[in-house]
Amino acid sequence: MPWLPELFSAKYVAELSQHRPSPLAAVPFFDGVMSGQVDALVGSFAGEPELHHPVRGRIKGREAFRRFVEAMSEELRAGAFAVEDVDLIVTEHRTVEEVVLRYDVGPGRVELPIAIVTERSSAGLHELRMYFSTWPITGSHANRPPLLQPHGNVTEPDTVGDYQRALAAGDVEATVAAFEPDATVREPAGGQYVHRGEQGLRALFTSFFSNGGGIPLEHCTVTDDGRACALEYNVVRWGVTDLPPEAGVAVYVRGESGLLTAARIYDDSNPPLSA
Repeated sequence: MPWLPELFSAKYVAELSQHRPSPLAAVPFFDGVMSGQVDALVGSFAGEPELHHPVRGRIKGREAFRRFVEAMSEELRAGAFAVEDVDLIVTEHRTVEEVVLRYDVGPGRVELPIAIVTERSSAGLHELRMYFSTWPITGSHANRPPLLQPHGNVTEPDTVGDYQRALAAGDVEATVAAFEPDATVREPAGGQYVHRGEQGLRALFTSFFSNGGGIPLEHCTVTDDGRACALEYNVVRWGVTDLPPEAGVAVYVRGESGLLTAARIYDDSNPPLSA
C-alpha cells in the first residue's frame, strides 16, 4: 500500500474508507493508479519517482512515471479491470502488497497475481518493485534481470529458513514437512497452478526437483511481520542447470503451528524440468 492518503482529495479518501474497519493508512497501489490523481502519486515519493516493472523495466523521473500511470490506467479501464486484495506485509521501511488483477486482453480475460514491494521512510516512498509472470498474458516466460544483489546478512527465520534449505537441497520430504497438511503453494501463473495438501505439494516438488537437484536462490531482502515473510531473490540455478540470474519474490504465510499455510511465488522463470 504505497500512496500517501493525505495527498488525495478528501472525497476520494472517504470513498475508499467506507468499507474499512480502521482509518486508511495508505492508498493501495491500483486504487491510486486508477484515481486520476497522478500528482498524489508523484508527491508520495521522497524524491524522483522510481518503479521497476517486469515488462517496462525501470521507470524513473516525474514525466516518465506520469506517462506510465496514464497508459496503465487507460489499458485497465479498457479491459474492464477488477482487483482482488490478497495480503499485505508492513514493516518499518518496507511493504509488500499482493493482489490478483483481472482484466480483458484481446478475446480472453487475464488473471494476474502481482506483488508490489515498496521501499519507504518517514520522508516518503523511495522505490517500488513490481513482480509478476508474463505467462498469463503472453503464454510465454520473459527472463527478468536481477533488480537487487544478494545480501550476505539476509536470513529467514524458523520454518521459512527450513523451507529455503530444503528447496536448495532438492529434498522433497523436508520441503513438504515445512507446510501444514492443508497448505497451498501458488505458482507465478496463478489460476490452475495452485497446489494443495501433502499429496499435491509432494507432486509439485517432485516435479520441481526432477532436473537433478534443488533450487538454490540468491537471497536479497526479507520483509517479515511475524505472520508472513516475503523474500526477494534471484533464481540462478535449477537442479543441474545454471540459469541467467532472474528477479523474483515469494511470500510465505505461517499458521498457528508455526508451519507454513501458504506460499505464493512471483517470478518468470522457465524451469528446465524433465517430462
